[in-house]
Amino acid sequence: MTDAHPLSRRTVLKATGLGIALGGLEPGSAARALAQPTAAPAAATPWSAEYWASKAGVRLALFRKRQGAPTAEASPRPVLFLVHGSSISARPSFDLAVPGGGEYSMMNVFAGWGYDVWTVDHEGYGRSSRTEGNADIASGVEDLKAATEVVARETGHGRFHFYGGSSGALRAAAFAMVRPERVDRLILEAFTWTGKGSPTLGKRAEALEYFRTHNRRPRDRDMIRSIFTRDKPGTSDPAVAEALADAELVFGDTIPTGTYLDMTANLPVVDPARVQAPVLIVRGEHDGIATEEDVVAFFSRLPNADRQLVILAGASHATALGFNRRQLWHAMRAFLEMPERLDRRS
Repeated sequence: MTDAHPLSRRTVLKATGLGIALGGLEPGSAARALAQPTAAPAAATPWSAEYWASKAGVRLALFRKRQGAPTAEASPRPVLFLVHGSSISARPSFDLAVPGGGEYSMMNVFAGWGYDVWTVDHEGYGRSSRTEGNADIASGVEDLKAATEVVARETGHGRFHFYGGSSGALRAAAFAMVRPERVDRLILEAFTWTGKGSPTLGKRAEALEYFRTHNRRPRDRDMIRSIFTRDKPGTSDPAVAEALADAELVFGDTIPTGTYLDMTANLPVVDPARVQAPVLIVRGEHDGIATEEDVVAFFSRLPNADRQLVILAGASHATALGFNRRQLWHAMRAFLEMPERLDRRS
């Protein structure tokens, strides 16, 4: 493992809401320039559709949301692909309804802002094929290869923005290493590089032998509740955990062990020097998996000067479904809609 070192000539700013470290800006891609999202989320219910991808006989379930059905006459929209984590499948992660709790669907929010939003259930999760595999990070990269072929066919885009949370961030970053031509801007939230100093991963490693000898692990309502309480109780609404459990447990009470094995025994699985895309790293202040020192060390080694590091005060590992989720959405949108760098124009 590589030790963290100070940020040379960079500053990580912390404030009550969020802190941002900014590098230089690379030119915006043609895909991003095709359509700028609207100033505020649209009020209409987004159009949605389901698709299937195939990975060597494994069926992968994709889900899509955008404002209005795609037509030949409609303006192209920037694509945002959301990558889920270790314990919850795609739609409960990114399209959750919490009765009386306000908006929790990241898909609704970004569809309202003009994005064409996609996600996929990884192998062994949700509606995708349940196999004998453990759905590790490498398997997740293969899932994304297959899924993005469908996205490219349906949208006409060759490059997409990616967001990944927790082990989803590892999947997205690992995909960016091997398919850089597919990645426009990359958002890594609750990301861990080496795992050094992580209290959650230290505790999880006590079950390492189980992860090595079993390809699936138990996942019940109490485990889902613990996602919101293990770091800092009070950073999320308890009703969210119940809604998430209701939405997720219909897919059964076990899930793959592969990402847990990778995160406790095989880190690092991402080489920052090979991530060429512009990158935003977001860490919740109380995240027990992604230590600040670890993400700063990763950030410092990214080769693209177009990079940002945001620390969300008052947030935990479950930032995307916490009280301060709107700060995450704000940081993501600001990064995705960064004005084009002009000094590089001929």
